[in-house]
Amino acid sequence: MDLLLLLIYVACAYGIFKLFKIPVNGFTLLTAALGGIALIGTLVLCMNYNHPYTSQARFYFTTTPIVPAVSGIVIDVPVQPGVPLTKGDVLFRIDPEPFENAVKVKEAALADAIQGTGQLQSTAQSAQKQYESTTSQRETARDTFERFNKLKDTGAISRAEFEKAKNDYDAAVASTDAAEAEAERALLNSTANVGGTNTRVAALRAELDTAKFNLAESVVRAPSDGVVSQMFLRPGMYAASLPLRPVMVFIPKEKPMFVGAFLQNSAQRIEQGEDAEIILPAVPGRFFKGKVSTVGAYITQGQLQPTGNLIDPEQIKGAGRMLVVIDFTDDLSKYQIVPGSNGEVAIYTHHMHHLAILRKVLLRMNSWLNYIFSDGH
Repeated sequence: MDLLLLLIYVACAYGIFKLFKIPVNGFTLLTAALGGIALIGTLVLCMNYNHPYTSQARFYFTTTPIVPAVSGIVIDVPVQPGVPLTKGDVLFRIDPEPFENAVKVKEAALADAIQGTGQLQSTAQSAQKQYESTTSQRETARDTFERFNKLKDTGAISRAEFEKAKNDYDAAVASTDAAEAEAERALLNSTANVGGTNTRVAALRAELDTAKFNLAESVVRAPSDGVVSQMFLRPGMYAASLPLRPVMVFIPKEKPMFVGAFLQNSAQRIEQGEDAEIILPAVPGRFFKGKVSTVGAYITQGQLQPTGNLIDPEQIKGAGRMLVVIDFTDDLSKYQIVPGSNGEVAIYTHHMHHLAILRKVLLRMNSWLNYIFSDGH
């Protein structure tokens, strides 16, 4: 654009010199040169500030790393890369045998625990009856001991008979205390519950649910509509449930977002709703209209994250650019523009709108230059 403006100015200056028969000397040439520099420089500076442009723009899209919830040997991979999928379609299967066995073990343990719950109630009832029996025996032994205690001084019973009655009473008291403790323990075991369910039964049901969940997760399905890209997983490989080791990359069926990175110099001029024009190397010679959707509220270089080190400003590289989201108003469906394609953007603000023509000319020149490319020549 600078060269175009310069050529136009030179042509106009040459015409003025010829039309008005201005003498060509050092003074007139210097005046024309300085005037041209001042004029072109002012136009370019005003255009750059009020109608900013960036060559750093791209279609951004999100990806979903596929990490299985369980680990195991892959036995089947029915999905094909690039083939459209709907939510719930099978991506791959992990050998389910270990998880099926775990479910069987938990089911058997749960059945045993449910059966044991009835036995606990029977045990509690038996312990209560035993406690009542020992209580009756204790009362009988106490009556005998108290009667012998009164007769020992009269000589009606021997010392040995009294000691035996006392020992029998002490033994009955000990047996009653033990039976009472056992009855309380059996009662607690039979009545311990969570939400009306025996605690052991509730715990085993939770473990069984977890085992069934792991069995279901041995079949990995598509999280949403989309496609799998660069799928290298094969049967026989080991799929580990590690967040840092995804086994494939899933691309959701979402509209990519076109974002341009602008210098901070024009931050005060870019506003939501401003008109924009975009050119794409994938479509040489064409330009597309759009609108500013979102103006970035943050610049990446200014972010802080908790670490074990103090912030060193010298490690922050670059001044940083302001991200601006552009919504296309033109239809792109008839062009093959894949997510990740780059482009160039110009935003036309309402400030000094008459200078927008310069930016438009420059953008169209760059679009035609996209026809000129070389790869391996």
